[in-house]
Amino acid sequence: MTMISEPDVPAIELGHRETVPGKPSRARMIGVIAVGAALVTAVNVTAAVYLYRGVNDLRTMEARLEQLGQFEQRIGARIDTVNNGFQSRFETLDRQLQANFGQINGNIAKLEQGQPVAASEPAPGATEPAMLDTATVADASAADESGADPAAAQPSFKRKVAPPGPNPSYQRIQQPDGKVYYKKIN
Repeated sequence: MTMISEPDVPAIELGHRETVPGKPSRARMIGVIAVGAALVTAVNVTAAVYLYRGVNDLRTMEARLEQLGQFEQRIGARIDTVNNGFQSRFETLDRQLQANFGQINGNIAKLEQGQPVAASEPAPGATEPAMLDTATVADASAADESGADPAAAQPSFKRKVAPPGPNPSYQRIQQPDGKVYYKKIN
């Protein structure tokens, strides 16, 4: 093999080079770049681990929020059940109260007319009083003031009172896990 060389061009030496003071060598430069790359890689791995943990925590929270929605629906259903029970109870008490007021008004009207009230009348709330035959207190007092016969006075209104229905009762059942149920007892 023939080599052509020019005497004016310096030859490349592959051996030991002299370092210039103040200028870093290539080996040091490569070492600094490798250490920097290792630091960046370590920061990226740490960030990936924390990001993975954050995503897992987020998934856990989403699952718990879904369970919270189901829990809210169960509580809402239980509250509706209890609310319906209370409403039923209040309606029953209202019907009984209206029946008692009607019976009291009928007894007062009988007393104002001078008729004796029998002591053996049915217990309050047992039956609906008949409002068609007896006059109310207002009608009886108006008839007394005018001097007319109270039996001949027509009532100004007829009030229909709903008969008292069965009295529903509810039994509270608490399970060992803390859930509370209400069972209707007839």
